[in-house]
Amino acid sequence: MNEIRVRAAQFCRDWQGEPGDERQQAQSFVRDLLGVYGITQTRAAFYEKRVKRSSTGSRGYIDALIPGLALIEMKSSGRDLAAAEQQALDYIDDLSDPEMPRWVLTSDFHRFRLLDLHADSTTPPLEFTLSQLRDEAAALAFFAGYGERVFGSKAQEAASIKAAKLMASLYEALEGSGYDDHEASVFLVRTLFALYADDAGVWDRDLFLEFLETRTAKDGSDLGPQLSLLYQVMGRDLSRRQSNLDELIARFPYVNGGVFEEPLSIPAFDTAMRDRLVEAAMFNWSAISPAIFGSLFQAVKDKAARRELGEHYTTETNIMKVIGPMFLDELRQRFTDNFHDALALKKLRTYMGEMRFLDPACGCGNFLVVGYRQMRALDLEVLVRIQELTGETSRTMFFTEEHLAVRLTSFHGIELEEWPAQIAATALHLVEHQANQAMELALGDAPDPLPLDKIRSIQVGNALRIDWVDVVEPSDRLYVMGNPPFLGHATRSLEQAQELRDVWRRTDIGRLDYVTGWYAKSLELFSRPGYAGEFAFVSTNSIAQGEPVPALFGPVFAAGWRVKFAHRTFAWTSEAPGAAAVHCSVIGFDRAPKKRARLFDYSGNVRGAPVELPVVGQLNGYLVDGPNALVEQRRTPLAPQLPPMVFGNMARDDGNLLVEPEDYDDVAADSVIAKYLRPFVGARQLIHSEPRWCLWLVDLDPSDIAQSPELRRRLDAVRQFRAASSAESTRQMAETPHLFGQRSQPDTPYVCVPRHASETRRYFPTALFDPDVICGDANFKADDPDGIAFAAISSSAFIAWQRAVGGRIKSDLRFSNTLTWNTFPLPLLADRQRTAIIAGGQAVLDARALHPERSLADHYNPLAMAPELLRAHHELDAAMDKALGLRGAVTDDSRLRALFGSYTKLVAENKLAMPSPPTRRRAAKSGAPA
Repeated sequence: MNEIRVRAAQFCRDWQGEPGDERQQAQSFVRDLLGVYGITQTRAAFYEKRVKRSSTGSRGYIDALIPGLALIEMKSSGRDLAAAEQQALDYIDDLSDPEMPRWVLTSDFHRFRLLDLHADSTTPPLEFTLSQLRDEAAALAFFAGYGERVFGSKAQEAASIKAAKLMASLYEALEGSGYDDHEASVFLVRTLFALYADDAGVWDRDLFLEFLETRTAKDGSDLGPQLSLLYQVMGRDLSRRQSNLDELIARFPYVNGGVFEEPLSIPAFDTAMRDRLVEAAMFNWSAISPAIFGSLFQAVKDKAARRELGEHYTTETNIMKVIGPMFLDELRQRFTDNFHDALALKKLRTYMGEMRFLDPACGCGNFLVVGYRQMRALDLEVLVRIQELTGETSRTMFFTEEHLAVRLTSFHGIELEEWPAQIAATALHLVEHQANQAMELALGDAPDPLPLDKIRSIQVGNALRIDWVDVVEPSDRLYVMGNPPFLGHATRSLEQAQELRDVWRRTDIGRLDYVTGWYAKSLELFSRPGYAGEFAFVSTNSIAQGEPVPALFGPVFAAGWRVKFAHRTFAWTSEAPGAAAVHCSVIGFDRAPKKRARLFDYSGNVRGAPVELPVVGQLNGYLVDGPNALVEQRRTPLAPQLPPMVFGNMARDDGNLLVEPEDYDDVAADSVIAKYLRPFVGARQLIHSEPRWCLWLVDLDPSDIAQSPELRRRLDAVRQFRAASSAESTRQMAETPHLFGQRSQPDTPYVCVPRHASETRRYFPTALFDPDVICGDANFKADDPDGIAFAAISSSAFIAWQRAVGGRIKSDLRFSNTLTWNTFPLPLLADRQRTAIIAGGQAVLDARALHPERSLADHYNPLAMAPELLRAHHELDAAMDKALGLRGAVTDDSRLRALFGSYTKLVAENKLAMPSPPTRRRAAKSGAPA
């Protein structure tokens, strides 16, 4: 970094006095900046990349794009960087998956603003000046490849993390020495087993540690050959061993299980590597948990960026959110219900023995390990109770693994890579040993720990490409579960997008997340003869929000499945080092419609404990207890009393029809141009009340152009900008440079709505404006002369609908006229209901007027809403809730239940009101009567 800081200082000196003209200097500035970080190849970045703006469909140009890493948007000196950032975000939807950046950097030559698209929405962009670049050089170090892999520690036990890091350093040392990667993986798995077995009673305690200390040289020179010999011996039956083996090595038992089966070349070690292995052997591995394997895997494996393969590691707490309501809670209830009935308990064991489990994205095997451990624990409780009821001893009940109800052969997995698959198999061996130890303590007997049976049920392969029938045998009690990778439409690769098309058997996969491929494969598996059961996955919460819902849940429901249980949005954190929090949901499906569904909510605290809510009817695709409606985008409002909502006015002027605060006095001093000045409302103006103006020239007197040089200069600039565009529509606009490119300004009061709102808002922020306030295209607007639209959007009912049905950008709410506004199912209102709702909206406006100095951001700060404003919203909510037919204590869940009911009714009425398409009489087939 020192060399980078030196170059950064020189860069600052070179550019300090430059005027900062976007057109003339942008590429030179960007090239010099990238040069600070060692990017000197011309082809590393694409300049002036042509893209389509998602908001308008018009063409634009990205100043610089480094595919997969960063988008850079330059503006002339003094321009609004927040607006530039919004422009850059507007370009992103038109980029392909490999081009999608993580970072958005905006600059006006003297200031920088850096947005991390992977960061939490509450993390503000980093801002600094050109003179601060040397001190802030690390912030842009991703250009030089820094920070792509971060190893940290969030596990609860420091000792466990220390052991994982020791294993990681050993793996890296083997890999760095040129030892074959596959062989290094196998070698580390064997060492992991030996470390565990040394403390867990598999063989004499600390036998492996004694071997390391007494049978290997301190300089590590013979450690590789000695370990290779030891591992070879443990993979050989006692009858096949040499008689003259070292007596200590001869004490190690025959392990089998495939762990020591494959022959390997001999690795080389040094003093430091031996010291690390001895230190790891001194750690107590007997209490190791499956979460350790996730941590170990992520700390050790360093072949590719974690996000590339979509790998996630699930905590045991979150695993229980799946297996608990999926099967374990019901089994435990059966145990409780039949606690005094030995025959029924024996039938329960038989039932448990017939259950089969598949994790088709098993990673290190956490779901399989925890599921197996929980099933073995319950089986042990049942066995103990049967013994108490019947007096049978353990010897008369069972004595080998075949007599267990729960066996490893019932647990199957699919994993993309060999290394985690090996850890999964090893972890299953270890948890089996733990379960056998618990059984021996409780009953005095258990199956022998060794030799191991080879686990053949973990298959290495791409779960979306292989046939799951080849992994798990037919069963009518099959439970498919797991935590598949989450990759949104903007982050999945082209190959992964094709995989989705193939498994869903459709060309248009829209905004479906990569995780939904596992839903499609589950539907396929359970459509095969002999397969019945349930499936449930931890998934990104976006699959139950917005546009993807009909695309996913439509086929699921059509195949006869229903939501058996669900955990609404919660913050998932990994036990792996350096893991980031992800917003997730858990959804489980079965085909038992008469059973009561279960719903878990987090009451606004996504990091807290779940609260189970009562479910009256069924859970729909939005995880709402209500009618099973799938909300599709509409071009017109479903509610007949709501006005159409459209984008605001788009200038397409290169900034020449807009007037910034710093230019206002000079422009207003021109008496000719001043009469055309109008307040202009963009996104920041709406939310933060930041002043901005525009020239609104729809009534321009042509003679005024000759009287105002400033007006003539600005219109000439607009004309030249539009004429130079590659888009024909924009070039045509050059004929009327005095007009905004696209105009939708009403001549009545209108409601102005931002495209995005913070997830923390209690109400969706919006405002009413008179027609002389010009609405920009960063917002939506609707004619609203009586205030019904303002009142509707300002209600708790609407933001509940928005949260349930609307999409998101990061975690913020994304308003959509087609998806949330046009589908908002406001029922047909009686005059008195309409009047009451409008009055509620006016009360909100009156309460805001008590503090005119406050912006919408201030008014709706969730920690500081004024009591008067809260009372006004409660008044509005009371009127809206009454119109929805709600009485008594109203919650967002009851609102959503009513809204989905109203939606279903309005859609049905809308279909009935539509004329039927004309039918054509089919031509008679040849030889058939006409």
